[in-house]
Amino acid sequence: MRIARIVLAAVGALAWMCPQLSSQDKPKPDNNAPLTTLKLQVTFAEHEGEKKLASLPYTFFIQASEGHGSPWTKVRTGSRIPVYAGKDGGMQYIDVGTNIDARGQGSGEGRYDISLLLERSWVEGDVLVPGAKLGGGAPEAAPGQFKEPIIRQFKTELSLGIHDGQTVQTTQAADPLSGRVLTITVTMNVVK
Repeated sequence: MRIARIVLAAVGALAWMCPQLSSQDKPKPDNNAPLTTLKLQVTFAEHEGEKKLASLPYTFFIQASEGHGSPWTKVRTGSRIPVYAGKDGGMQYIDVGTNIDARGQGSGEGRYDISLLLERSWVEGDVLVPGAKLGGGAPEAAPGQFKEPIIRQFKTELSLGIHDGQTVQTTQAADPLSGRVLTITVTMNVVK
């Protein structure tokens, strides 16, 4: 009986020490990779022919490392627009605005690789939508027309190599219905 108690006590002590021993064996991640702070300005400019309709600049900071694993910086701005979704769906709200995800990585000699995920949506005018008949099917029960917003959108993913102080016109795209041209320009500065 005494031997069983000793063995049980030894097993209990060993079980108590194992989690402590295994936590000491784990290698520590290398968090000493130097981070560089970059200031990015992303501008969405909209033109109709030669006429500039809008210029929307977004300025924010990102962290760039020499290795992999730089964190994503996210910018979200916009509004929620009500949209009629039919008799059963009622009113729904759609997010409209600008979403920017950015990440940087140093590639040596003062050059940085910037990864961008850009999404922009906007409301442009209204279109008349005929109302549905209600309940009994009597013609006098049919409501008139109502206006529904047109929601346009633009999405792109891109990577570019850029130096301190450089401005790059990255993307130019035409809206297929309106013919308006959206131009995206990116400027990067190293924060010292």
